[in-house]
Amino acid sequence: MSQGVLHDRVQRRVDDLVDTGAEAGLQVAVYQDGVLTVDVAAGTVDHDTPIFSFSTGKNVAAVLAHLLVARGFLDYDTPIVDLWPEFGAHGKGTATLRHVLTHTVGLPAMPREITPRELPDRARVCESLAAAEPRWPPGTAVGYHSYTFGFLVGEVARRATGRTMSELLAEWITTPLGIEGQLHFGAPTDVLPLLGRLEQPTGWTDPGNAILAPWESRPSAEFGTSEDILRADIPSVGIATAHGLAAMFNGVLQGTLVDATRLAELSAVAFEGVDQVFGTPARMALGFPLGRIGAPAEEHSGAFGWPGGGGSYAYADPARGTAFALTKTRLLPTFDTVLSITAIVADHTGSRT
Repeated sequence: MSQGVLHDRVQRRVDDLVDTGAEAGLQVAVYQDGVLTVDVAAGTVDHDTPIFSFSTGKNVAAVLAHLLVARGFLDYDTPIVDLWPEFGAHGKGTATLRHVLTHTVGLPAMPREITPRELPDRARVCESLAAAEPRWPPGTAVGYHSYTFGFLVGEVARRATGRTMSELLAEWITTPLGIEGQLHFGAPTDVLPLLGRLEQPTGWTDPGNAILAPWESRPSAEFGTSEDILRADIPSVGIATAHGLAAMFNGVLQGTLVDATRLAELSAVAFEGVDQVFGTPARMALGFPLGRIGAPAEEHSGAFGWPGGGGSYAYADPARGTAFALTKTRLLPTFDTVLSITAIVADHTGSRT
């Protein structure tokens, strides 16, 4: 199957999803062996429309964490307290960057005094996290760190470099890759009017979660369109185009951002267990869940990448040479759109050999 055929197949699928009303605004980008083979958009967004995509932004924060190590600011096993002494309260002194990246620190939920109103106040959030008691000793169990993940990475990065995550994103990723304006943690004021407008159907029920607050476990259009949230440096979520996310993962695969040794670490199992938040099996690489959404159980390609609440997704697959991203404006409780499009891409990449 030629590259043009893949592009056309994805474009037809994206157009169909919008035309039938299943989606409102949709972007898909795919790099294959270093070449941009798909960059399509339909509906209420263009190729260059940034979209708030919730936890898909964790992919960007995780890559920046690896760049901190690659540039010599710390090691994966450096105790967090070496940079952030206050964090050692309540037995957290053994926590390391490795624990942060594998979601094993033991702080899956924000302290209850932190609500969306406080999220833009980095200092207050980090003070609360430093004082918090972990739910388990660091490194002994895994549980999805919904919003805490980005603040933990971000504070370690700030104390190691003196820079914010937004500054490091521009300096280390978007400018070198030529994708300025396509990845943000906090959107500049002049970018706000350009963002895709999130929407959410009524009747979306949520069983809730015993550990996470409702705003931590369920995405909402209200949250993702709040100007205070959109402008804040919150590295657990992100604003992105599909092309920006795919280009970043292509930089990872092609050696532009990390070397081959570090790429092997990104795609290897670093912690495996039952997720203490959701009660589901979890296989974590350093910074990412392992496995492509919808892939057969027998497929062990070492693909890694975070989805985002509402249905966005980005992943890198070293074995297939694929960097993929999908961003969308309609928040839905399923990943049906992702599954239908990644199946097309997997069919194409699987036919190379």
